[in-house]
Amino acid sequence: MRAETAADLLRPYLGKRLLTPRDDDYPAARRVWNADVDRRPAMVAVCADATEVARAVGAARDAGLPLSVRVGGHDWAGRAIRDGGLVVDLTRMRGVRVDPAAREATVQGGALTADLLAAATPRGLAAATGVVSSVGLAGLTSAGGYGALIGSAGLALDNLLGAEVILADGSTVTAGPDLLWALRGGGGNFGVVTRMRFRLYELPLILAGMLMFPPAEAAAVLSGYAEVVADAPDELTVMTGFLPGPDGRATPFLCPFYCGTDLSAGERWVTRLRSLGHPVVDQVGPMPYPSALAMFDGNVSDRNHYLLRSRWFRTVDPAVVRALMAGAEALPSPYSALIVNRFHGAAARVDPAATAFALRTPHQVAEIIAVWPPGQKADRCAGWADTVAAALDEGALPGGYPNLLGPAEDERARDSYGPNLGRLLTLKRRYDPDNVFSAVPALVD
Repeated sequence: MRAETAADLLRPYLGKRLLTPRDDDYPAARRVWNADVDRRPAMVAVCADATEVARAVGAARDAGLPLSVRVGGHDWAGRAIRDGGLVVDLTRMRGVRVDPAAREATVQGGALTADLLAAATPRGLAAATGVVSSVGLAGLTSAGGYGALIGSAGLALDNLLGAEVILADGSTVTAGPDLLWALRGGGGNFGVVTRMRFRLYELPLILAGMLMFPPAEAAAVLSGYAEVVADAPDELTVMTGFLPGPDGRATPFLCPFYCGTDLSAGERWVTRLRSLGHPVVDQVGPMPYPSALAMFDGNVSDRNHYLLRSRWFRTVDPAVVRALMAGAEALPSPYSALIVNRFHGAAARVDPAATAFALRTPHQVAEIIAVWPPGQKADRCAGWADTVAAALDEGALPGGYPNLLGPAEDERARDSYGPNLGRLLTLKRRYDPDNVFSAVPALVD
């Protein structure tokens, strides 16, 4: 009866855009990129504007239905979809407006990274984003946003200038200082973000691309990476780890992003990276920012099953190198990967109390990505991911990047907020006392 009540409330406004299991479009609306997520919400409310979002939130509250919000649906744990719940689907709300003079962009809550960059790039502008263009900006930004510009511009959340939010009581507010502070790192726990304003940067081209090395050179590449980035300027961010090679073997890689105005200076750093081994793939060159992000889009297939583990650690020291190499040697499938992202520069100079995201010392985040095709058992891949994560535990920092944490990692999520947790919980009680929004369960008292 609860679902019927919500449907009765919404049908007059949404019509055929209110999807239930009886509708032809329902199967696609409940599917996310991770095929391992197979949930059946009671309904999906495909909203076209903030007024419809407010009505959907109110209907879920009044009917007592669990609520979730879908933008890009890229969260590996599938928190955008809840069994028996009401999904507020923002996929039609993808508008972007760029103000070149102010170097700002205003985007709707359903916009993807690709939408923002498609509007900004023709004007020679770019935004601090993640490294996959199909990710929803609201989810990425609300918990962090490690990306190519992290050293020169900070996290994506550091560049969030304003937001319009639908609160749990259905009211629409422009985020004031406290709510904006919480939105910068507190995850989707305070409301539905229907509009955001981002800072933009002049960036016609960047120097980026993929360097892949023979597996036998893995130790030299990883150790050399640590030495190079220790001296690198803010403008250079480098990813490393292991990607599947053409033969299915784990292949060590370096992916530099040089975002300075003088690309010839970046070439000197790329030369240092090349010299760490004998690249079998060398695709580094000047390119538009969106082209650099497109390098990783092909690694995501909505036909496969995914499970992620992650760890924070200060640097790629010998113990980390050994753990990553052992994981690479035991790769459970030709689709699995180990990726290390770097946190440095401008992001590390922000006061830890200035945003909800508290870990502001330079560090690395390792993504342990277990992937298996339909029909293959998950046990081997899950065991591998847990083994690699355990091997990284000894030197790991407390907590973890909330965007990568699983549903059973509440304690790590709480630890990630460090001294900011108390303020976050206070604001949670103020803005959402009934816990209508629970993207990060750790924010429940």
